[in-house]
Amino acid sequence: MSRKIIFLDIDGTLTESGTNEPPPSALWAIDRARAAGHYVFLCSGRCHGMLKALLQYNFDGVVASAGGYIVCGGEVIFDCPMEERQRKAAMELLKENGVFRTVECLHDSYTDMEFREFLGRRGGTLLRHREQTERNLNIRPMQEYRGQPVYKIVFMSPAFEQLTEPRRLLLPDFDFVVQEDRGRGYVQGELINRKFDKGRAIKRVCEYYKIPQEDSVAFGDSMNDREMLESAGMGICMGNGSQELKRIADDVCPSLREDGIRDAFLKHGLI
Repeated sequence: MSRKIIFLDIDGTLTESGTNEPPPSALWAIDRARAAGHYVFLCSGRCHGMLKALLQYNFDGVVASAGGYIVCGGEVIFDCPMEERQRKAAMELLKENGVFRTVECLHDSYTDMEFREFLGRRGGTLLRHREQTERNLNIRPMQEYRGQPVYKIVFMSPAFEQLTEPRRLLLPDFDFVVQEDRGRGYVQGELINRKFDKGRAIKRVCEYYKIPQEDSVAFGDSMNDREMLESAGMGICMGNGSQELKRIADDVCPSLREDGIRDAFLKHGLI
């Protein structure tokens, strides 16, 4: 078999959302694939600073910030934070329309703490999950943000209507990637610079290693993985993934909890 490059989303694919612990079966499969000569990359919307706990598993490289920051074998090959005018416009418009923000810089992320109050009014389970995610990913209060370059903004809106004006004014520069509604009671998504996405990141990594793009394999679970699955030679959706992404994928593997990554690696001859 020719050498492949395997790209793994994190939240909902390699780990439970907002956590840093892959199942042992996935780590076994990754080790076996690398021993077989394949490259294995993290390919995540998380900023680089949120990946520290996972880098101990010796990945060959990282696509962070949904394609805005790429590292191949220790070399940074792409680094594209927002322009200052983009950053200011996005942050101000979201705030003016009552949309909660998490801004993701290279090393740190900062969130509007009022979002906790919003969740607290909707029940303890949502708030506890949010607090745990902030601890796991070291997300800090927005009050500590000091204007560092921003690569991506996660938005949490009480209602879709509150995104109308930001979308109208920001669409020339940004894609609004809205996540599938899973009963959260609010709209969550990502504001991603039109200069990059996970699909173009796969192309950049393949060009760096001089490996044909058709020899890439991508795993994801939500619609922010769409370009990634469409760009790869083989796009695989997790069994726990969104129905819309499953329709786009070349294959659907068992869920994260059902050892889906291991089973897919075996099925497609990666190990």
